Amino acid sequence: MVIIGILFFIFGFVTWLNGSLIPFLKVILQLDEFEALFVTFAFYIAYTVMALPMAALLEKTGYKNGMAIGLGVMSVGSLLFIPAALNASFALFLIALFTLGTGLTILQTASNPYIVLVGPIESAAMRISVMGLINKSAGVLAPLAFSALIFSGLGSTESLSASDVDALASRLIVPYVAMAAVLAFLIVFVKFSSLPELEFEEDDYDDNSIFSVPRVVLGAAALFFYVGIEVIAGDTIGLYAQNIGLENVTALTSYTMVFMVFSYIFGVLLIPRFVSQQSALVGSAVLGILLVFGVAFGSTTSHGVSEVLWGWSGVATLPDTIAFVALLGLSNALVWPTIWPLALENLGRHTAKGSALLIMAIAGGAIVPLAFGKIAQISGDMQSSYLIGIACYLFILLYGVKGHKVKSWL
Repeated sequence: MVIIGILFFIFGFVTWLNGSLIPFLKVILQLDEFEALFVTFAFYIAYTVMALPMAALLEKTGYKNGMAIGLGVMSVGSLLFIPAALNASFALFLIALFTLGTGLTILQTASNPYIVLVGPIESAAMRISVMGLINKSAGVLAPLAFSALIFSGLGSTESLSASDVDALASRLIVPYVAMAAVLAFLIVFVKFSSLPELEFEEDDYDDNSIFSVPRVVLGAAALFFYVGIEVIAGDTIGLYAQNIGLENVTALTSYTMVFMVFSYIFGVLLIPRFVSQQSALVGSAVLGILLVFGVAFGSTTSHGVSEVLWGWSGVATLPDTIAFVALLGLSNALVWPTIWPLALENLGRHTAKGSALLIMAIAGGAIVPLAFGKIAQISGDMQSSYLIGIACYLFILLYGVKGHKVKSWL
């Protein structure tokens, strides 16, 4: 569990750097909102493109060796940020992000089944919540570390000269070289660890395609919408703050992550002793719908909600609508931990393929935010574009109420 916990920290740190990277690249490459969200597209589309090939790789190499390979791919992706920064090339940044996403695809496909199958299926959401705490704690730290390393000693980014932009871009090199070195060390750590291989019993699906199992397919669809709205909540909060005229926004992703951490703590304490996995999923979806309305129709000038949430701190002047975006972290955190066990129960040897299908659903983080960005670009109203989250939470609610119980397509 310690090894898996370290990997989940890496997942969180690398993934939630994107929330800071988006407004950063928007400045240095002079992108509009739609173009900037190709950062999430390049990163998350790797999960769809590479999930099934990586599942086949895991079946050949084993889960433990597959994790080491995934870390190696991520190390290469980190190093690709060097030429991207030196050339201020958006295409190279996107290639680097796709490579990082590919490495994470292997790690996610291998590690999530470990957490589901290491104990009773009824308490799997609690175990995943523990991993989520680690993951989102890294998500809190990543934007803060990024802002401290990249923007320390820098004033306003509104009127940068060409030389300022080049100097700012070059600040990315050291952090990503350090990340590559840490990932390389972890390859050795995982390779020579005592992590056991997963062994599967016979199952009822040996002669069927994984697509014949409705709860897996519908679970993947629910995860598609979940990752979409999770990424919108975490990665667009800074972009939205820029849109309404706020400055120093690259650390705002941390606020969304803080609320996700709180929600994971609830999951660890309450599931399954007081709340079932299904009830937690349904409650998360309902809360998400309510909060999306708060984002779309909240005030961009009033600070009442912010004062209630963090009146003791120096950020109580954030607009209410920004506070509601951050609060989406509460509704999002327990969706991933509850869908996985509901979808993977009793899959046996099909677990790798089922896991790969669920991992492919992370493409929602590529497509849904891009749709959000396009709607915002066309309408000129980024705030109301958050209503796309209603569709996401409605499908999640449908899966929690009925979809996970469907046994056949007929």
